[in-house]
Amino acid sequence: MQAFLKGPSSISTKPLAAKERGAAGAAGSSGEGKRLKPIPWVEKYRPKNVDEVAFQDEVVAVLKKSLEGADLPNLLFYGPPGTGKTSTILAAARELYGPELFRQRVLELNASDERGIQVIREKVKAFAQLTASGSRSDGKVCPPFKIVILDEADSMTSAAQAALRRTMEKESKTTRFCLICNYISRIIEPLTSRCSKFRFKPLSDKIQQQRLLEVSEKEHVKISSEAVSYLVKVSEGDLRKAITFLQSATRLMGGKEITEKIVTEIAGVIPKETTDELLSVCQSGSFEKLETLAKNLINEGYAVAQLVNQLHDTVVESKDYSDKQKSVIVEKLAEVDKCLADGADEYLQLVSLCALVMQQLTQNT
Repeated sequence: MQAFLKGPSSISTKPLAAKERGAAGAAGSSGEGKRLKPIPWVEKYRPKNVDEVAFQDEVVAVLKKSLEGADLPNLLFYGPPGTGKTSTILAAARELYGPELFRQRVLELNASDERGIQVIREKVKAFAQLTASGSRSDGKVCPPFKIVILDEADSMTSAAQAALRRTMEKESKTTRFCLICNYISRIIEPLTSRCSKFRFKPLSDKIQQQRLLEVSEKEHVKISSEAVSYLVKVSEGDLRKAITFLQSATRLMGGKEITEKIVTEIAGVIPKETTDELLSVCQSGSFEKLETLAKNLINEGYAVAQLVNQLHDTVVESKDYSDKQKSVIVEKLAEVDKCLADGADEYLQLVSLCALVMQQLTQNT
């Protein structure tokens, strides 16, 4: 029992040493040599410097210029999840300060941390007021300021954001702020005007495929080209999601080749045959068949929210429906999506949606 209790505490959460990282591709995946501590691939392949950041050319160019002059404005990064916002600022901070000073000079607060008005007034203000002294051991220029990273800044209250305004101006000699968010509209205007804004674009399919193939090669994963393309499609520009799906599929297959079917199962995507069958049943006009299919879909464990997304794409791209039919069906899809977000019953919403689709597809026949 003692050995069991002690087990998890022996697992270190420290990042891999440089030597271990180099061996990770070979020893970690093949199991030969020294047993490495497990680490999620998302963390393992997180960019270590600004040059490794994929696709965000404008941001990288500005940051590189700032790093050369060891000066940085207040920053505001916004864009969809998994596009490299947090990774970029952490990589820039590591390049600025080196591994020794990084912990002393960077304060990172995430949505999981308490970030109410009191924390901004006390913790952030106290950190911002400290003077930045000391030099890097490798002799490189060390900037005379610290960095405060506020991740998921759009989930901060307006009062907490307002408390930041004066601190950002008052402590500008010793501190730079980097706000990271998904929705810039949720950041108050006085803060956005104090920062240089950078939009992170969803990653292109080509860049994602390239990164996924690099990870597969380093981890000795067998994956078909169709599966890589499908991974890119289901992740919708989110590289973090794509790498996580790839790792899950690798664990599931245990060394065998990953196919498109496996990716479909891992990602929770509803197979195209199922959505096609649903539409054909709606076209048949039989409510009994429709009810049975809806029950089966729920029993299979498919998420209706996922079905709504996929049906939207299918209906919009289809040439079999008139514009009027498309507009009525898409409006209903929006209503169902809102009801599901508010916690409505999945089965009732699915039947309601299918009944309207059936009405639209059979009224002209």
